[in-house]
Amino acid sequence: MPVFGLVLLLLALTTYACTIQMSLKGASIPENVRTASVQYFENRAPLINPMLSQTFTEELKDRIRSESRLVITNEMGDVDFSGQITGYDLRPMAIQADAISAETRLTISVRVRFQNFKDPKQNWENTFSAYADFESSQSITEIEEQLVADIVDQLTENIFNRAFSDW
Repeated sequence: MPVFGLVLLLLALTTYACTIQMSLKGASIPENVRTASVQYFENRAPLINPMLSQTFTEELKDRIRSESRLVITNEMGDVDFSGQITGYDLRPMAIQADAISAETRLTISVRVRFQNFKDPKQNWENTFSAYADFESSQSITEIEEQLVADIVDQLTENIFNRAFSDW
């Protein structure tokens, strides 16, 4: 029986030692980067949503907080995000035979500057756009808040992935 116990112990240790850890977040942040700063994203779009700047800026901070180990600081961080909202557009989509639009698309565009003060070779500037479609029979004022939340979620995910993920 002692041999059987030893075999079970070895099997258990082998199984335990062979576990694989996986992360769905995919963030790849160097050890020397500990803080991040997010500047206020001013709305410079021709069509203005008065809450969009605050909503976008806070959502980007929340994403960095929740999906990385970085601490958000009010001073300049080891990495810094800045930029402006450059587009907030409503466009008709899916034109029907009677020349009436069945769907409308809300698109938000953001110009982002990413600075990595620990490794300036990682700096970049890019424009990100995301959109959501809705039925033209719906009033934009009734669904705008939810559409903006969905689009901002897409934008901040894309920006976070561009800054911190190795694809």
